[in-house]
Amino acid sequence: MGSIVHVLGARPNFVKAAPVIGALRAAHAEQAVVHTGQHYDERMSEIFFHELGLPEPDVNLGVGSGSHAAQTAALLTGLEGEFTSRSPALVIVYGDVNSTIAAALVAAKLHIPVAHVEAGLRSFDMTMPEEVNRRLTDQLSDLCLATSPEAVGHLAREGVPVERVHLVGNPMIDTLLANLGKFDTARVRAEHGLPERYVLATMHRPANVDAPETAAALVRHLHGVADLADVVIPVHPRGRANLMAAGLADHPGVHVLEPLGYIDFVAAVRGAAAVVTDSGGLQEETTILGVPCLTVRPNTERPITITHGTNRLVGFAELVPAARKVLETGPAGTPRKPPLWDGQAGPRIADVIMEYLGDRPA
Repeated sequence: MGSIVHVLGARPNFVKAAPVIGALRAAHAEQAVVHTGQHYDERMSEIFFHELGLPEPDVNLGVGSGSHAAQTAALLTGLEGEFTSRSPALVIVYGDVNSTIAAALVAAKLHIPVAHVEAGLRSFDMTMPEEVNRRLTDQLSDLCLATSPEAVGHLAREGVPVERVHLVGNPMIDTLLANLGKFDTARVRAEHGLPERYVLATMHRPANVDAPETAAALVRHLHGVADLADVVIPVHPRGRANLMAAGLADHPGVHVLEPLGYIDFVAAVRGAAAVVTDSGGLQEETTILGVPCLTVRPNTERPITITHGTNRLVGFAELVPAARKVLETGPAGTPRKPPLWDGQAGPRIADVIMEYLGDRPA
């Protein structure tokens, strides 16, 4: 059958890949893991392999950071060498980072089939680099593995043949449910000196943190939230300089942390009174954990977290009033678990992949 190569580049990829790799291992598939090194900080990368039980990468390309063009160029060159030497039967890519589109493009040009986990998500905002990546990746993919029904609809409208599309559920939720017993909020609160009641914040989207004036406006509104309740913010390397220069840490109610590993981070989320974020995956995790989520963006590629979960989109001006409301009332209504977010996405993905590879001529 040949090997299956997983291409991972950033922390959300690791969380999504763990159940897929585990299920394929149970199916006795030959696998290899290529870590591109897009996230290279130990707290953004290596710790995830240990905590999630992922196999050590077979190779780390070490591309590091850089402009989109420079980073993608390094990814294309490195991945072409890897795929040429390995001749995989299938390349599996995850999410919407630069590593994802680079791997899909290289594989397509080498006539290697591609499976895209988390296919079909759409924000319809082409100013977002992630939207460009996910749209192009889906067009290049032989298997589009969707997490939600609306994603299937987006793919259909874009002309992706129905036989390529499979609704499999959300492997990120597999990882969350498998680790529920490890998310010890009391331990994390004690280890990091966190208050009993807090809002957890994460901000890293280019539109929010890249321009100094925008980062400064964001910080002012986060300080407004900190007037209501302490704000705990593990600061992503992206945007750290701008946020700190804007005085993020100057408010006595703001607790700035270094990036956390997966277990500690989700434990902190689980114990939060509310979450303020621009992250995609965190909208999904709060939906399952039942924690109110305020997403500081004009759009989301995960609308099911609004219709079924605890998520709400807010602009800068709405952030403080929205935070005041959720701190007073908690989540609105009872979250409904989205279809197939049941902890079994990994096995479903493995079944689709093994059937696909079994049907291909040797």
